[in-house]
Amino acid sequence: MGYVGWVKSARPLLFAVLAAVFLLAAGGAGWWFLAQPAEEAIELPLPPEPPRLADGAEYERCLSMLRDDPEGALSFAEAWDATGGGEGARHCSALAQLTVGEPDRAAEQLERLAIGSRAGPAARAAVFAQAGQAWMIAGDPSRAFAATTMALTLSPNDADLLTDRSVSLGTMRRYGEALADLDRALALDADRTEALVFRAAALRNLDRVDDGLASVARALAVSPDNPEALLERGILRQLRNDSVGARADWQRVLELAPDSPAADLAQQNLALSEAGPTRR
Repeated sequence: MGYVGWVKSARPLLFAVLAAVFLLAAGGAGWWFLAQPAEEAIELPLPPEPPRLADGAEYERCLSMLRDDPEGALSFAEAWDATGGGEGARHCSALAQLTVGEPDRAAEQLERLAIGSRAGPAARAAVFAQAGQAWMIAGDPSRAFAATTMALTLSPNDADLLTDRSVSLGTMRRYGEALADLDRALALDADRTEALVFRAAALRNLDRVDDGLASVARALAVSPDNPEALLERGILRQLRNDSVGARADWQRVLELAPDSPAADLAQQNLALSEAGPTRR
């Protein structure tokens, strides 16, 4: 089992946020259709599933509090740690810190925990991966890259980890390296929709628009109503001077996921498109 637990359950929620980051990674004055989205509130995904760092009633209780009472979970974890709660208490504490809006503190604690843990490689890789996602939420892609690289040393053939590291690389505009990670991820799982979308964005930022269109076409063949894929195809179509096709894709994003980061970007792109070249 590879990249599991909290990271698996986190993926549907964090993917939307990371997708917006990656799709905007090359934003610049000349890229009128790449407008920064409004900040999105980060909710904690479901609590971890195996492999875990601990067992027992206290760990289960603490994890069960994360969704509905994160501040209570943090207080419980800190009190439990003070009485010898060990890795389970520190793990729950870090996840609670993330939930209450302290991603930097959470990421640092998760890294320390993964480095010093006596758990097996799969569990340690999952905690390093959690640290990487926390660093991305904190806006530090360099440290996210480092944490995810540590996870990959423990679980090198993990498509989820490779995809996450590509996001940190893309955010740092290291698109060639991001593309290499995505190609490795897709060699492991050819139908991974988010990797295909990120790959299209990386190719676009490498000025390989036709290859990007081919990658996003594969993504939409797997998942025809994927909002991030439609958003990216609209961007690529705009680059090919297909304004009608671009607007159709962005309108479809609004229909499918009206409250998502992808919809925010689609709406901004539509507004800029309608403004015309004299106002861009």
